[in-house]
Amino acid sequence: MKVKILRQKNPFSESYWEAFDADVTEGMSIAGLLDSINYNDDIVNDKGEKTARIGWECSCLQGICGACAMVINGTPALACETFAGNLKGDEITIRPLSKFPVIHDLLVDRSIIQENLRKTDVYIEEYKPDSSKSKSKKEKEYLHQYSAAKCLKCGLCLEVCPNYAGGENFYGALFANDCYLVASRNKEKAGEIGKMYKEHFGRGCSKALSCMDVCPMKIETTASMAKMNRQP
Repeated sequence: MKVKILRQKNPFSESYWEAFDADVTEGMSIAGLLDSINYNDDIVNDKGEKTARIGWECSCLQGICGACAMVINGTPALACETFAGNLKGDEITIRPLSKFPVIHDLLVDRSIIQENLRKTDVYIEEYKPDSSKSKSKKEKEYLHQYSAAKCLKCGLCLEVCPNYAGGENFYGALFANDCYLVASRNKEKAGEIGKMYKEHFGRGCSKALSCMDVCPMKIETTASMAKMNRQP
């Protein structure tokens, strides 16, 4: 199978497409496919020319770290959870996420995600629940708290978001989920976090909801939005 990869040697060089002929076995993930291309000491492209190993990032290879986020056949996804056999056509195209600076090939710098959380102080710090809530209300809240806490910070939601353009003012769906998580777990910070939510999410979201379509953890961001909109 033909595999086309958008490559870039370093943050200051021009990007270029390079193609490879790869044997795709049954049940092979895109992560496995990249590993198979990188396996030999001498790597050649589809023209028979020697080339460098493909740069990409991974950790768990089980869909729980988010490191292998990239764009596969035009769809943002995790390489470890995308299987070549499920893709249409006889060619696979892979490129890095476009909303982040490229470090090397498919490896991008997503530090802006944590930087924005740091700037806005969206951290629980200390668990201080709202004692005025009944036990039943708290138990209902736990379900969505658990869901929101599963965010991988992979950046897939930002890749498809029509409103996100680098994170200078609008911080995207993952910010809304983290705001909800902090506000619901620390009542003393809820008011402050509510203001941050309105400033860096609530006023910029056009409700396209494409973020929920690509989220590997299936987080219901609309629920986080609804709960944050009720903040005073």
